[in-house]
Amino acid sequence: DWSSDVCSSDLVRIMTGAPLPIGVDSVLPVEQTDVVGENIRALKSLPVGKNLGSVGEDICCGDTVLAPLRVLRPQDVGVLSSIGQSQVTVVRRPRVRIVVTGDELLPAGEQPRGSQIVDANGPMLNALVERDGGLPNHPGIVPDDPDAILAAISEDADVILTSGGSSVGQEDHVPMLLAQHGQLAVHGVAMRPAGPLGMGTFNGRLVVLLPGNPVACLWGYDLLAGRAIRRLGGRNTDWPYRRACGQLTREVVSSAGRLDYIRVTIDRGTVTPVTSSGASVLSSTTRADGFVVIPAEADGYSAGSEVEVFLYD
Repeated sequence: DWSSDVCSSDLVRIMTGAPLPIGVDSVLPVEQTDVVGENIRALKSLPVGKNLGSVGEDICCGDTVLAPLRVLRPQDVGVLSSIGQSQVTVVRRPRVRIVVTGDELLPAGEQPRGSQIVDANGPMLNALVERDGGLPNHPGIVPDDPDAILAAISEDADVILTSGGSSVGQEDHVPMLLAQHGQLAVHGVAMRPAGPLGMGTFNGRLVVLLPGNPVACLWGYDLLAGRAIRRLGGRNTDWPYRRACGQLTREVVSSAGRLDYIRVTIDRGTVTPVTSSGASVLSSTTRADGFVVIPAEADGYSAGSEVEVFLYD
């Protein structure tokens, strides 16, 4: 083994970890050779520099290997390991407690009975938090009881998301509890849907109050909660939706001073609002290709207007 007799100062190139002596300018793979007795016959000619790895051809001293605020991919972990970094400083994924309240709710997977409905918001929020880099915790439905709700929002987490009980009805305990035991900074936003949206802090942690109607819950999450979770996790705060432009096939009406969320379909550049668009009709979002936002300073868009569509996929 000649390589064991060559001192490090004589090594200039490395191929798959094997050092080569001075004077070697290419390497012929063994499968391109033929052994005849004590002789080795080359079956192929090689250009200079073939099958050699030069020092610094991958990463040079002073190179920026990975930029800050980058979500590490498997190949990134491999590169870090290759330069001797077994540990790097990262931003921890935020822990998100999902508190879904409602005596009328049944757990996912059960069949509706009587006046009860199956929880859609819990599984949906769980998936949204995972999409945005958070660690969701949704152990089950919380009854419409102030003590049970207070115990749930007191659990250890970086962000608390509540769904349901966020308005001003008799059973809407969450705003009152947050105002009494924490800080209710915002309650009620000029938007449709998700008007009862709220935000505050509890024991120094962010709390976002999301409505119980599923579409309002989805829109409220995207507008406020998702951005906050992505920011805490060191990610881009922009909406994670591709964008497309098209012309409206019919008028959409809003009220000046109110932000509106319009579900739409898009086909070959034409944008059509979805007919069934109530805040409780979650299937409108599965039938839609995306949504259009009417800003507060506008009172709607006329037919033929060019609009920007945020695509759900």
